[in-house]
Amino acid sequence: MSHFFRTACSSGYLSRSLFKETCKLSSRDFNKSRDERILRSRSTLYYVTGIGVLFVGLSYAAVPLYRIFCQAYSYGGTTTHSDQLDLQKLKKVNNRNIKVRFNADIGSSMRWNFRPQQTEITVIPGETALAFYTAKNATDRAITGISTYNVVPFEAGQYFNKIQCFCFEEQILNPQEEVDMPVFFYIDPEFADDPKLELCNEIILSYTFFEAKEGLKLTMPSYARK
Repeated sequence: MSHFFRTACSSGYLSRSLFKETCKLSSRDFNKSRDERILRSRSTLYYVTGIGVLFVGLSYAAVPLYRIFCQAYSYGGTTTHSDQLDLQKLKKVNNRNIKVRFNADIGSSMRWNFRPQQTEITVIPGETALAFYTAKNATDRAITGISTYNVVPFEAGQYFNKIQCFCFEEQILNPQEEVDMPVFFYIDPEFADDPKLELCNEIILSYTFFEAKEGLKLTMPSYARK
């Protein structure tokens, strides 16, 4: 009987020891698994956060980059630039009056006051015209700005030719300084022959000024007719 009791006790001791060891192993496995889950969760969080920051940055850059691309290829309503032109050879289309309206906008971080001096003028294809915008730095620090532009309707952009304007050039205004900026342009006579613009008698020219970082230079693109 005593031999059986000692054997049973020994078996009970071994069972308790085995149970304790099993619990320790299970605890270590659980902790290891938990640490791995935490590490994977952190990696996923960092990845998602990085992607979010990237997309936010791209969203801020998208509008200026898209406009610059459009202006380089007269796409999406951007205009054609004329560096060399014999204005005397332009053929005027006297029976087609076109009202040109002027619009001014600024980027969200730009602290200038920017506006057109005239709301609209009436021109005919083949006729040159001169308009002015005014910009004022109403702050107590110097601000450098740079502008982009667009034309509505988009189909008219390829016929809207700028001979002189202030786009793509940095403009530095000192505190409280105000300047007048000219836009010398004409509408190509072929505008009148485009069937898509048969009913178009109004064009909107819009400029947007952004604050430029000091020293930033945007290369003037080689404008091409669409």
